[in-house]
Amino acid sequence: MTNRLCLYIIDKLRNEVSFSSLARKVNLSVSTVIRIFDFVSYSPKVLPAALSIDEFKGNTNGEKYQCILTDPVNKIVLDILPKRYESYLTKYFNAFSNEERNKVKYFVSDMWKPYSNISSVWFKNAIHIVDKYHWIRQIIWAFEAVRKQEQKKFSKSHRRYFKKSRQLLIKKFQFLSDEQKQQVNIMLYASPTLSTAYFFKEDFLKILDCKNRSSAKTAMSDWINSALDSGIPQLQKFSNTLINWLTGILNSFSSPLTNGFTEGCNNKIKVLKRNAYGYKNFKRFRNRILHVYSHQIQKQATV
Repeated sequence: MTNRLCLYIIDKLRNEVSFSSLARKVNLSVSTVIRIFDFVSYSPKVLPAALSIDEFKGNTNGEKYQCILTDPVNKIVLDILPKRYESYLTKYFNAFSNEERNKVKYFVSDMWKPYSNISSVWFKNAIHIVDKYHWIRQIIWAFEAVRKQEQKKFSKSHRRYFKKSRQLLIKKFQFLSDEQKQQVNIMLYASPTLSTAYFFKEDFLKILDCKNRSSAKTAMSDWINSALDSGIPQLQKFSNTLINWLTGILNSFSSPLTNGFTEGCNNKIKVLKRNAYGYKNFKRFRNRILHVYSHQIQKQATV
């Protein structure tokens, strides 16, 4: 076996191919291809000015979720962690010096409480940003809960109509055609509670048009106060969620950073895992993910 063949195998494994498919292509055993790849190893990178963290379903080493760290500015995957628990994250970030951690200006995450705790303890100089996608979808979930509750009260044929028209109710009213708007109005006329929830949903989505943190804070506070007085449990529960995460949510209006790149990486990892029918060995799984993203050009960018 030549060095050129080994380099060819390592290079091809930068794609989402499985060890088995590549072994068939180069006419080697799967164990030989794995043994060649196991020479590849990646050490943790330095912490960037903007740090993004998220979890994905890896099902490796007995853990359902693994954790991914990325640089959302330079679009770089920094590391893959075997667990997303606060105790493990504490141990991991404790290995970095205070000087390194203090260089992190932004910490982007979803609404997973351990991430918020890690941000407040280990990245005190960083602004914690709650990813927009994760808090925006909460209002859709709340509205959907109301819709499902209300449609149970209708006849079978009426329920079927509501189910098929779900996307119309979720979509912003201003983006509907005249015919679709008429359909939505007919559905809202059938249930005052649904009509109220729809009004709150539309009113909340208007907050996204706020240009800065200050205007968003005013609009968000007004919406929360109104929703708490709405008498609709789903909206009240969502309002309490907003209150608990308000600082991080408002910070998303003062910075363009999101978990978009990280979520994209998670989708690619799902393809890698599906092609291989899963990974049992976390170390190998981690190296495969980092190897797939090792071609990234590390451009210097300022935050």
